[in-house]
Amino acid sequence: MGDKVVEKRIKPTVIRRRKKKSKPQEVVAEAVAGDLEEALNAVVDIKENKNVAELEEKGVSARQELKTDAKVSISQPEKEAPPHVIREVKIPPSERTGKKRTFDKKREVLKRKNILDGQERLNKIQLRKKKEEKPKETVKPGKRVIKISDVVTVGELAKKMGVKAGEVISKLMGLGLVATINQYIDMDAATLIASEFEYEVENTAVQVSDLIETVKDKPEDLKPRPPVVTVMGHVDHGKTSLLDAVRKTSVIKGEAGGITQHIGAYHVHLDKGDITFLDTPGHEAFTSMRARGAKVTDLVVLVVAANDGVKPQTVEAINHAKAAKVPIIVAINKVDLPEANVDMVKHGLAEHELIPEEWGGDTIFAEVSAKKGTGIVNLLEYILLQSEVLELKANPAKSGMGTIVESRLEKGRGPVATVLIQDGSLKLGDVCVSGVYTGKVRAMISDKGERVKSAGPSMPVEVMGLSGVPEAGDPFNVVKDEVLAKRISDMRLSKQREKELAKSSKLSLDALYESIKKGDVKELNIIIKGDVQGSVEAVVDAMNKFDYESVKVNVIHSNAGGISENDVMLASASNAVIIGFNVRAELKARELAEKEGVDIKFYTVIYDLVDDVKKAMEGLLDPTSEEEILGIMEVRDTFTIPKTGTIAGCYVNKGKIRRGSNVRLLRDNVIIYDGKLSSLRRFKEDVKEVASGYECGIGIENYNDIKVGDTIEVYVVKEVATRL
Repeated sequence: MGDKVVEKRIKPTVIRRRKKKSKPQEVVAEAVAGDLEEALNAVVDIKENKNVAELEEKGVSARQELKTDAKVSISQPEKEAPPHVIREVKIPPSERTGKKRTFDKKREVLKRKNILDGQERLNKIQLRKKKEEKPKETVKPGKRVIKISDVVTVGELAKKMGVKAGEVISKLMGLGLVATINQYIDMDAATLIASEFEYEVENTAVQVSDLIETVKDKPEDLKPRPPVVTVMGHVDHGKTSLLDAVRKTSVIKGEAGGITQHIGAYHVHLDKGDITFLDTPGHEAFTSMRARGAKVTDLVVLVVAANDGVKPQTVEAINHAKAAKVPIIVAINKVDLPEANVDMVKHGLAEHELIPEEWGGDTIFAEVSAKKGTGIVNLLEYILLQSEVLELKANPAKSGMGTIVESRLEKGRGPVATVLIQDGSLKLGDVCVSGVYTGKVRAMISDKGERVKSAGPSMPVEVMGLSGVPEAGDPFNVVKDEVLAKRISDMRLSKQREKELAKSSKLSLDALYESIKKGDVKELNIIIKGDVQGSVEAVVDAMNKFDYESVKVNVIHSNAGGISENDVMLASASNAVIIGFNVRAELKARELAEKEGVDIKFYTVIYDLVDDVKKAMEGLLDPTSEEEILGIMEVRDTFTIPKTGTIAGCYVNKGKIRRGSNVRLLRDNVIIYDGKLSSLRRFKEDVKEVASGYECGIGIENYNDIKVGDTIEVYVVKEVATRL
């Protein structure tokens, strides 16, 4: 058989492709056999997705160009060059296609593009390095601010600052304040604590002044107004008598003891102009009322008695006027008395920088006599002249505003407030607010007792219609409606309560320790009721001046008006004494006081009130022990008796010797023994006492070391009331 011819067929070209996930553009192509064109097509299929879109934008045949690149990479494989460097590869002539110009052109385009891209990358890298090399600017932290309204509890403050309440409490204790987590602290304390934690405090409370409308006055709207003159001076120097001479009416007769008990406001009409006078008390207890009078006035008339000179309240009045920056006119009263000494008064006032004009100073002095009426006209001319220099003006067309001079609660009329209008006009029916009280003006009465429908600047009037008795010195404002008045009242009441809460939580560690340590401090609880608010305020101030370590006065309630059943019940619950100043108690209140055993005291003169309260405080104190020396005797001989001891024969040099008295044995003026007499005899008989100049025999309890020449003092210990 013939040999078989086996034909080996060559397999077609097989292209093996391996695609890397991280670099899909790298392809390893193996040409086992076959046409080069098929291998190029396979490579182009892989790169096509990435580069076709870019090459088509340049207007070049994308597929043909990719074929050229693949052909180059297969025929002459090299290491991968950096992206910004173009590798030039020479294509053999046998492998060149007919589109040589197109390939050369495209290669130049790609070369320029890659150079630009590489340069841009280098610029970006250098720019990034420069930014990293720049030093970082330190950003200052912003201010940490917490917002509170007037007062805040310890817990709320700690929450706002993001710290524990215990840390805030420890800081407060460092400041000497003892407070719990729910107690209130005021703005000052909160600011100090916040600064410890690097916080700033901002007060967000709405101010009442923002709610009250203020109209800017135009020059053409301002009109001249009468001056407000306050009469000040020492007690009993003739202030009210001088004002009486000016008004041609009798005011002093209505005052208890001839002493002004509250501020009186009077409007005087003269030929050359009107003047409003304020009469202030001169007693030392009415300091706050004098200070209030100086604040609302334009001029101060300082009354000094020519026969008495400068006194403590005179100096105090000068200081109040200087603090308020008010001009002073000196009226030297009682110049008609034979003992009057005007030069003494001028010298005394010169020491307080009130120098008369005739001495080269700038203070006006007027010599007057209130009883005889001499010098009154000159004083009024001086007042009007000084007011012209001050150019006092106000706008009567706008809403009224003023100050509460005095207030009281009258039966049948309700709360009555004496208001001094300082600017604008007050009319019937106006809605007003004063302190924490609101209302509508129901009636206005002038200082002469006449009803008026309106009151202009510098006019004092009694206003009825308020919901309560405002504090003397509170501002008085007319607002547009009752809603705004109620809002202002609520805000003031809220602030008042918050301040009271903050004040009650302020207890220093030292005071707490002292109160615990002493334990024997006694308190006299007092309830004060007066005819007017200013008098009540003066009595409270007088009580607060009793500052003693062993006994204190505690005013648990004070208000203007009569003594009611509620006052008696409060006094019974707190074991207090009720003091009525120029007021009386209701019949039911008297009966209830007798039933509850409450003591009610009535006074019309503040001197008596202060003295009785002082005596009551002394009655609370424990009596003090005092020694009283009864006699002194000298030892001339001693006798020893069995079972009895040593008996001293003595001679009484001074006083009397009483049986059972205390004795003090002195030897060379040194106390040897202190004890009691065990026996006292004269001859053989026991006696109760031995007078001076007689001899006696004595024995001392539990002591026998008595020697001749010793001195024996005989004394008793008495308990006496403690004086303050």
